Amino acid sequence: MRFLMLRVLGKRIKAIPYMMRDKSVKKRKKALIIGGLIYLFLPFKLIPPVLFHIAWVDSFILWLFILWYLKDELDKYWIGEKPQDLSKTFRSKTVIHDVDFEVQDNKRKK
Repeated sequence: MRFLMLRVLGKRIKAIPYMMRDKSVKKRKKALIIGGLIYLFLPFKLIPPVLFHIAWVDSFILWLFILWYLKDELDKYWIGEKPQDLSKTFRSKTVIHDVDFEVQDNKRKK
């Protein structure tokens, strides 16, 4: 059970760069990730680095919260539910999706 939870956390962490590159994700969600990274590398913390054995706990709890808060958004990227953005590929073309059509021959046999 514990192994599965660590695997899910790892996949969500690996999905962060893909989420950050997506332009459809709200800026406040991206700001949460950036804020977490800034806090991770700041020289001052809530728990002072003098306490070596537990100094990493505040960063760990913060990142657990961030991953929990963004779990639905991050799961789209590692599960594969995120639709592919084809706007750059078909920029000047007219594309119609979800249409059933049938080709009929207009030539009549005599």
